[in-house]
Amino acid sequence: MCRSIRVLYNFEPPTTKEEIRAAAVQFVRKVSGLSKPSASDEAAFDSAVDDVAAATRKLLGALSAHTVVRTREHERDKARARWKARVERGAP
Repeated sequence: MCRSIRVLYNFEPPTTKEEIRAAAVQFVRKVSGLSKPSASDEAAFDSAVDDVAAATRKLLGALSAHTVVRTREHERDKARARWKARVERGAP
């Protein structure tokens, strides 16, 4: 599940609200240990996702990059290379 959380900072085109929300959902799932909350916990789960997404937007807006802007294609290629190296090592 941790591998599903992606870097969101310093991208061109900029990170979307949907990407931020997806990362927030993954974070809350990991912290809570729940992939899908029960009906009685759904409101708390959704509230936590909203709070994490808001904090993420605030963080991304406050940072100032001193590095090259990332592209999604380059990040995808790096992830594929890491996956290939794991497979060659026989790691899970």
